[in-house]
Amino acid sequence: MSKRKPIDTSVKRETCVLIGLATQYQKREQLEEYLEELAFLVTTADAETKKTFIQSLTKPDVKTFVGSGKLQEIKEYVVAEEIDMIVFDDELSGSQIKNIEKEIPEVKIIDRPNLILDIFAQRARTAHAKTQVELAQYQYLLPRLTNMWTHLQKQKGGIGMKGPGEKEIETDRRIIRDRISLLKKDLASIDKQMATQRSNRGALIRVALVGYTNTGKSTLMTALSKKDVFAENKLFATLDTTVRKVVVGNLPFLLSDTVGFIRKLPTQLIESFKSTLDETRESDYLIHVIDVSHPQFEDQLDVVERTLGEIGCDDKPTLLLFNKIDQLKDEDFERTPAEIVSGLKERFEKDGNDVIFMSALDKGDVSILRDLLYERVKELHVKRYPYNQFLY
Repeated sequence: MSKRKPIDTSVKRETCVLIGLATQYQKREQLEEYLEELAFLVTTADAETKKTFIQSLTKPDVKTFVGSGKLQEIKEYVVAEEIDMIVFDDELSGSQIKNIEKEIPEVKIIDRPNLILDIFAQRARTAHAKTQVELAQYQYLLPRLTNMWTHLQKQKGGIGMKGPGEKEIETDRRIIRDRISLLKKDLASIDKQMATQRSNRGALIRVALVGYTNTGKSTLMTALSKKDVFAENKLFATLDTTVRKVVVGNLPFLLSDTVGFIRKLPTQLIESFKSTLDETRESDYLIHVIDVSHPQFEDQLDVVERTLGEIGCDDKPTLLLFNKIDQLKDEDFERTPAEIVSGLKERFEKDGNDVIFMSALDKGDVSILRDLLYERVKELHVKRYPYNQFLY
């Protein structure tokens, strides 16, 4: 009697190809870096990248983004390899999505903002995060609704003779607008509660961990607060702001871990996560965590600084914390680790910033960081609460 084969219960990962466009404003070298990050985003979303296509144009093609010739090349590969999804590194218009879907049917067409929104939706755990993500998704969908609508044909007619497809679109628009309005009300209520919570935290200095996604902020949070905080080697492991009371010496302060930033972050997300960003706005001191082992860490640093400027936090006293120094390898960089550290110290200490190089996994490094934080928090505390100087 033959043995039965075991049933494969594993879920097949979706496969995808990545599409990037080199233009006069986005050079090929820069694009290749962005596509590496896009591949990491795809992995975070639990899909598998099979191939990357790069097109060079002066500007994006209005109809298909990459032009008809390149789209045909992509189609041939996607059909032959039975690819599930095509992911574009830039934002597509509704008409571009419709035209690409018409040329390559039965394959999902996704752009970078949509992918990021999907990852946020997967990782949202609390009601607050879920509401923020849902609002951002609807705001992304609304302007694309007309051109993405493909399952009903519009009927031609004169004045007052809209086809059933157009009526269906209008119905959907109204439903989405109503849902957006309701979500905004829900968020306003949650934001009000969170603002009350922040105001009730007492006379404590607030320190916020900020930085690019996946730089080790949550690991650092765990090391400083001595309480477990979820950390994972994937993008956007943290969506909800985590706040912990930390005591260094005899001096307590509040430490918050916020959502990481990323290049080309959808504007809908920045707006929806306003209350999360308020933790950063209302902080007294920022710890900007930088993954110094990443080949493009200086670009990531610039992205975070620009985003902090956009939300009005670029004038706060800041510690530049270059993390993961234990992962620096000679072969990954043109300079040796020692030369990198020396150059960065000289460059950033001139600006009057606090600068530290460390590994969040090294207890000795964490101890040095705690000593520095004690001094900075004490200075801020003395200035704001002079009547509490008996603490130190």
